[in-house]
Amino acid sequence: MSDLRFVDVCAGAGGLALGLEQAGYSPVLLLDAKAVACETLRMNRPGWNVLEMDLLDFVPDEYPETYDVDLLSAGLPRVRSSATAARPETEEEQRLLEAAVLLAHSVQPRGLLIENVPGLVDAPEFEPLRDFIRKELEHLGYRLHWFVLNAADFGVPQDRKQGVLVALKERYSDAFRPPRRTVAKYVSVGRALRDSMAARGWRDADTWAAQANGVAPTLVGGSDNRGGADLGPTGTKKAWARMGVNGGALADEVPGPEFDGRPDMIKLTDAQAALLQGFPATWRFAGRKTARYRQIGHASPPPVGRALGSAIAEAVRA
Repeated sequence: MSDLRFVDVCAGAGGLALGLEQAGYSPVLLLDAKAVACETLRMNRPGWNVLEMDLLDFVPDEYPETYDVDLLSAGLPRVRSSATAARPETEEEQRLLEAAVLLAHSVQPRGLLIENVPGLVDAPEFEPLRDFIRKELEHLGYRLHWFVLNAADFGVPQDRKQGVLVALKERYSDAFRPPRRTVAKYVSVGRALRDSMAARGWRDADTWAAQANGVAPTLVGGSDNRGGADLGPTGTKKAWARMGVNGGALADEVPGPEFDGRPDMIKLTDAQAALLQGFPATWRFAGRKTARYRQIGHASPPPVGRALGSAIAEAVRA
């Protein structure tokens, strides 16, 4: 049993929570507003305390087990600056980020971990948000560490940059060091998916894997309000095409021995997308195909969560 405890808000499909578990933490509560995400969490970890609730409605006083935990973590919906995005979701995403920060007043964790867009770290358009975060956290005795990580540096077969805030109580802050790269060589799409591509006897799996020799573009889950499951915008689809992948849709199953199409006709399954996000093959996702893929695309890669959790653990145990 771990001696480090955490609360995870906007937990989604559990990518960040799984990584923290791998780093030796135990969750006291996981919160998400979406029923399908909560079902995913319960399906994989029946013993976890999962609460289906909007973060904006969460009152810590009603859940005293959340007080004084070691870590409050939040893999929040991606914020967009008002200067670059005129859409209703923008305001909602910013409110959720602000709510996660304000939660530190009540929960008083030893550390706070927020993962979001790289621009949140240093882009000028996000300076008002950073200023809000500084004002709310520094007077509570936290010291802030901003940095950008790429999931590919931690064995995830994907070029996925993440903006990270680690805020630690002053007595732990000097001991914190951002995690360093854990792999000497990037894991390619072909290496990550070769076994799954061959699982039904496709004869050309090795040929396909050999030419899919780069990391994947960033997986995107898309909006819950529109569209089906595909691998991203036009530029991203072109990058997939260079690796022999049709990014326009997802397949229901991997190719079998009867498949004789060109390599550029291969479509990935949602289970393969999960492998590219760094989830273990044993992690299951609730819902239909599009809902499963959206959970995967929106998730934080577990290996990054593990690296962050380990770095924070070293600081709070120092």
